Amino acid sequence: MNPTNGIPSVEQLIDGYQSGQLSTLEFGQRILNAAIQSDGALMIDRDRKKRCGFPEVIYGPGKSNESIRSAAEQLLIDNDEVLVTRVIPEQVQVLSEWFPLHRWNHKGQTLRIGKLATPATPESIACDETKRVVAVVSAGTTDEAVAQEAVETLGWMKVPSRLFQDVGVAGPYRLLAKVPELQTMTAIVCVAGMEGALPSVIGGHVRCPVIAVPTSVGYGANFAGLSALLSMLNACASNIAVVNIDSGFKGAYMAGLIASQTM
Repeated sequence: MNPTNGIPSVEQLIDGYQSGQLSTLEFGQRILNAAIQSDGALMIDRDRKKRCGFPEVIYGPGKSNESIRSAAEQLLIDNDEVLVTRVIPEQVQVLSEWFPLHRWNHKGQTLRIGKLATPATPESIACDETKRVVAVVSAGTTDEAVAQEAVETLGWMKVPSRLFQDVGVAGPYRLLAKVPELQTMTAIVCVAGMEGALPSVIGGHVRCPVIAVPTSVGYGANFAGLSALLSMLNACASNIAVVNIDSGFKGAYMAGLIASQTM
């Protein structure tokens, strides 16, 4: 076996077992260690891509720069790109020195780290007849941060996306102009705050799944996104599913899985 960075992959361990280099007991013990790599309190699930289609994502808040670095280095052993969400400029300033091949979206608070090349911009991801496109639609410019998190997540998933901004229900003509293009999408991530009405309007115009993302944008009775969440859960349109408040990552991940299954 010739392990990468001193840590053998699952495939290398299987080869070692089949060639007689590892006993049955050694193989079982080492394959568990390879699937979940521990670094003190940090345990990286290196097998997640095989199980779920996409690797583990690093959630930035509450983690030290060193923890994020360790997690990213372990994930880069098996993957060409790592996604870190909800990172702040102070974290990026340090991490960018360790990982020069990176893409930071300051509005979406995402950091994509590449192993061999700088991660591609979402707009540059090739779209052809073999790929399905996901739309990310935001109701207002104050929802942009959550929409940008969704766009970058789709970019990390290598799913082509189109961003439609500021088409909320207060000016319905803005949305109507985009409906023909929205009707060609495989899935739609709809980001909206205030009363959260936009997903219902879009859902009534398209045949694809609409993943609704409520945001904490709004005045007092919005209750930091709770009223938008409840409105979306009670949507009349049948093709709407709802994720957590401000969770652009989760909305995009669900839409990306849908698009990936149709490729």
